[in-house]
Amino acid sequence: MQPKSPSIQECPVGRAVETVGKWWSILILRDAMQGATKFDEFSQSLGIAPNILSRRLAHLTESGMFTRRRYQDRPPRYEYVLTDKARDFFPVIAALLAWGNKHLAPKGKSILLANRSDARPVDPVVVNAGDMQPITLANAVVIAGPRASRKMRARLASLKAMNPAVVPAGD
Repeated sequence: MQPKSPSIQECPVGRAVETVGKWWSILILRDAMQGATKFDEFSQSLGIAPNILSRRLAHLTESGMFTRRRYQDRPPRYEYVLTDKARDFFPVIAALLAWGNKHLAPKGKSILLANRSDARPVDPVVVNAGDMQPITLANAVVIAGPRASRKMRARLASLKAMNPAVVPAGD
């Protein structure tokens, strides 16, 4: 189902939310990144109703986040294998984990992200690949890309927070 608003269709955030915006989808991807591949594994881990899980897995497969691979003939059973597109979503999961630990764990962190080789905890941040500096609301602004429509360019120009001269409150 395509979003109705052209500004959502043209916006990469809007398109991303259309792909993985259902919270069940994000949790399914989280579990897949931790090794789950089979319907029963997702069902047991998440406690999700089978009809909802079926819909979410179908949507994620249609969206190119999973490929479906038969692992049993009688009865036919499939596993859901992450695609490169889904693996590229991992930094989003890591950012959600870090944000949740910072703002939603009043009694302390129950899950940490760690280095695979030595299990040392890591603190994910989003950085500019050019200079490796953290990207923050205070130092970043959204601008029109080369394929932006006139409508999108006007929308971005009208957003006060996106004006490079405006510094967000608190910075």
